[in-house]
Amino acid sequence: MLFQVGGQGTRPTFFEMAAAQQLPASLRAALTYSIGVLALRRPILHKVLDYEDEFFGLLMLVLETHSLRTTDASFAESLYGLRRRTAKIRTKQADIRSKTSDGIQHSSLEKRQRVLSVVFLVVLPYLKSKLHSIYNKEREARLQASLWGPGDERFEDVDYFVEGEASIASRTSTEAEATIRTRLAKNIQKIIGLCYPWLHATTEGLTFTYQLLYLLDATGFYSVGLHALGIHVCRATGQELMDTSSRISKIRSRERERLRGPPWVKAVQGALLKCAYVVLDYAQTGLIAAVFIFKMMEWWYQSAEERMSAPTVYPPPPPPPPSKVAKDGIPLPPDRTICPLCSQKRVNPSVVTVSGFVFCYACIHKYVSQYKRCPVTLMPADIDQIRRLFHDM
Repeated sequence: MLFQVGGQGTRPTFFEMAAAQQLPASLRAALTYSIGVLALRRPILHKVLDYEDEFFGLLMLVLETHSLRTTDASFAESLYGLRRRTAKIRTKQADIRSKTSDGIQHSSLEKRQRVLSVVFLVVLPYLKSKLHSIYNKEREARLQASLWGPGDERFEDVDYFVEGEASIASRTSTEAEATIRTRLAKNIQKIIGLCYPWLHATTEGLTFTYQLLYLLDATGFYSVGLHALGIHVCRATGQELMDTSSRISKIRSRERERLRGPPWVKAVQGALLKCAYVVLDYAQTGLIAAVFIFKMMEWWYQSAEERMSAPTVYPPPPPPPPSKVAKDGIPLPPDRTICPLCSQKRVNPSVVTVSGFVFCYACIHKYVSQYKRCPVTLMPADIDQIRRLFHDM
């Protein structure tokens, strides 16, 4: 079976759609890494990292809204030269000549589709991220409770005995409200902890199914959201790419004409609107550059880290020389399975770490406790230097 991998036709390849879908995640990773580095010198930026989902959701809301208004595509799709079109199946025979290769007519997006596209691109990923964080907290809490037991009651009892009766009476209503809120929050977390794995498995399964069908040319919709909205993603024509800047200028001129009020008010509003457009253009360009710089740094450091962390194979070191038997020490028996102290078959073999010779545990423990040395080499030894052997040769 042959798959479409070239750049011909209006239908994007699977790899183009996958790259456009993964771009927001790369953008978020780039921003998080950059803010984390800056937070080392500006600790106030840690608050941005604490509300990472909210800040990134707000940023993507602005970018996606602006991109859908000006280019009829998401922020990531516009970078890859893709456009969103309304898919309407034609039923008249007269329209057969103007059909595309997939038998579907494409038209520009409606206002409702733009709004719902923002919901699928920004709102739903934000909610999924929050549910994922709540699920992780609930899972960690359950793991901690299974290991250490519930700790809330213990701390509440300590506070109860430390506080005086008067302070407890004055804080009864506040603690009751806090207890109700805490129980409600815990119940919500438990519900999310039970439902989120099924929800996550369902969404991931649907996403995989649509991507597989798209790869096999069995459907023209890359995701569930596009199918629900009735939107096809197509390649932009050369004329559309050339007319993008003129379209943006027309949209901005129409917005300036809608300004109302006295002349000086219009001038101020126009200046502010122009500054907002300049900031938005620079921000969009900066984010695009940040993504590519981050991916280059990720590739660079990943390759360097792999080289540094690659295991180096060295030849095994030679074994240490055997310990010498002292002149006044106990001689070793010819049979290695015999204990030098009791001259019997070793029972519970144990080794003295300072010399490496093996004895019966009872024999060597008694000897070392009394003489504080190895009986063969006469090297100083202690009871802590006796090790039990579970496999005797």
